[in-house]
Amino acid sequence: MDIIKEEWPEKDEFVVCTVKELKTFGVFVGLEEYGGKEGLIHISAVASGWVKHLRDYVREGQKIVCKVLHVDAQRGHIDLSLKAVKESQKKERIKEWKRENKVKNLLSLALSSSTAVKIGSEELDEVERELVDTYGSLYDAFVEVVKVGEEALTPLGINPEYVDAIHEVAVANVKIPSVQIMGYVELTCPLSDGVEIIKKVLKTAEKVAGTSTNTDTDTKAVKVECSYIAAPRYKIRVTAPDYKKAENVLSDAANAAIEEIKSKEGTGEFYRNIS
Repeated sequence: MDIIKEEWPEKDEFVVCTVKELKTFGVFVGLEEYGGKEGLIHISAVASGWVKHLRDYVREGQKIVCKVLHVDAQRGHIDLSLKAVKESQKKERIKEWKRENKVKNLLSLALSSSTAVKIGSEELDEVERELVDTYGSLYDAFVEVVKVGEEALTPLGINPEYVDAIHEVAVANVKIPSVQIMGYVELTCPLSDGVEIIKKVLKTAEKVAGTSTNTDTDTKAVKVECSYIAAPRYKIRVTAPDYKKAENVLSDAANAAIEEIKSKEGTGEFYRNIS
């Protein structure tokens, strides 16, 4: 059950195709995500160098990833290239395509098999389009539901029963993508209860996960952990949805710790990396 896009692909887009027919001049393929619209890979775009036998490179029924060279919607022509796709790009695009189809199957299962929800194919398609139009893909929509909760779907006007079913299946099957980075602080405090003060300072740094971001989505997806290395050095580990957010939170956490320790007559310094 593939995700079907009604429009035409764009130039330079990477598309998943199924090889349909081999000719002497090239290869005809069906574009999986565009309703099976047909495209042509000219023999010169199959591989670098001279291609003697097309079957040395592709076969009927094979799934391949191509780069869109030209689209003529009026004439119904799509020119594609196989040789312009790097192996890493192919793997990433196939992974993305499989992931999107998996989520589509989960959505269909959630809304069609639930005893509390009865939905027809047209209404199911409408819910799918609404999610894709809002979040770019079904997978991204499910990620947002896991991060935010049912509130991510409420503004879309989707039937509340469907919202419950989507939330349940998303939470059960989708893991929020994240990155993890580390930084270090050196903290000292000359007061008699300096050790306890430093512990409280590190707790302050950990709370930055809930205060340095602007939305509930960010707060739920960010985690700050502080741990002891060897006095006076401590590690700050940040888990966040992306590197930019992680770096911002790491900086905020370190600054919070340094400001707090200085208010207690101590000293503090931040190191992004240590030898």
